[in-house]
Amino acid sequence: MDPAATTALEGHADLAAADNPMDLVAIADTLVAELGDLTFGPPVTHVYNPLIYARAPHSNYLVRYGAGPKHVLLVGMNPGPWGMAQTGVPFGEVSLVRDWMGIDDVVGHPAHEHPARPVTGFACRRSEVSGRRLWRWARDTFGTPDAFFARFLVINYCPLLFLEESGRNRTPDHLPVAEQAPLFAACDRALRYAIELLRPRLVVGVGRFAEGRARVAAQGLPVEVGRITHPSPANPAANRGWEQLVRRELAALGLEL
Repeated sequence: MDPAATTALEGHADLAAADNPMDLVAIADTLVAELGDLTFGPPVTHVYNPLIYARAPHSNYLVRYGAGPKHVLLVGMNPGPWGMAQTGVPFGEVSLVRDWMGIDDVVGHPAHEHPARPVTGFACRRSEVSGRRLWRWARDTFGTPDAFFARFLVINYCPLLFLEESGRNRTPDHLPVAEQAPLFAACDRALRYAIELLRPRLVVGVGRFAEGRARVAAQGLPVEVGRITHPSPANPAANRGWEQLVRRELAALGLEL
């Protein structure tokens, strides 16, 4: 691990007391350093890390909207090819990140780019359905970004996008166990640091996988962990009115909007 990044995270109590959104950037930078030496074999052929090539919008998101404490921390699984992989923002549907959040920074390219999954940043014309649903819900429920982010923050558990030769996504839960172990260990630590920093009452996994990893990362911390349905179009329940469903699920977790 980068010694400078390690120093930035020493003393979790100090981090939690700081209320400085730059500490979220330090957590992200440390995670990048920890993941840098990991390798992934077939069927994965390409690995994107938007915390590197889209660092500018990702850091902008954390600094602008990440000041804690937060009431709720929403945790997704990993980037989608037309969302965070383009904008650096979790579930980062281009139009909502640019036009609602006001983030529109320069995005570079992965070191090894899949021809079927190009990164064009905020020029991307493809829509990330999951991100569109999640951020539209936030916009339609709270109105302004400041109102939403006063209570919530959205992050991803794993910052890496895994692609097969065909361009198909391979989610972290489908990686070999030997590849999962070091990946999950680093991501668990980063999530735990974020929870300690932001001190949410509730950590909500967006989907079953994220809930499970949140439970591991939050062990022993004074926080409740729950789950909402993932907004992916591959999830039949999400295609029958996800916004109404998530309202009911959050209410069942004791959260009134």
